[in-house]
Amino acid sequence: MEAARLIAEGGMRDFRQAKLKAGARLGVGEESSLPTNREVEDALREHQRLFQADSQPLHLRRLREAATEAMRFFADFEPRLVGPVLEGTADAHSAVCLHLHADDPAAVLVRLAERGIDYRERQRRLRLDPNHSEDCPAVRFDAGDAPIDLTILPLSRLHHAPLDRVDDRPMRRAPLAVVQALLDPPRAQ
Repeated sequence: MEAARLIAEGGMRDFRQAKLKAGARLGVGEESSLPTNREVEDALREHQRLFQADSQPLHLRRLREAATEAMRFFADFEPRLVGPVLEGTADAHSAVCLHLHADDPAAVLVRLAERGIDYRERQRRLRLDPNHSEDCPAVRFDAGDAPIDLTILPLSRLHHAPLDRVDDRPMRRAPLAVVQALLDPPRAQ
């Protein structure tokens, strides 16, 4: 599927934009004729399995290791891993995406400043439920060769995940223990 190829090889992260670009390349003008986000994600997994079998697992492991380090660093903010690094579709173009929880977003910025970490601030629009979206503070910085992307949510959102862009269900999120388990090989019994 062309949209999955654009994501895997071109570094596009926005499923809608990838679908529109693929549709234009293939002469499909009707948005209703384009695949669903779930179909694109499934095709992305298949593309990675077929064409990136050597490199993608290495990138994924490196990013999951960076995620555990970042989650330890931000432990006071109840970090949760989200996105391609958690889902297993991360590649060389992916960032480690974390949700941090703080009633005062400035506390996260202070932590970064205290450690001399250069960061860029912005806003990220999240769908909190089917009828409500909200702009949340977001921060991006590099930890070695791993880009880290933070979204800062109020502490009250810790147990209420925003909606996932793929299927409009609560976003899958993982605490540090789950991410560490993804890195540890299963033990024989």
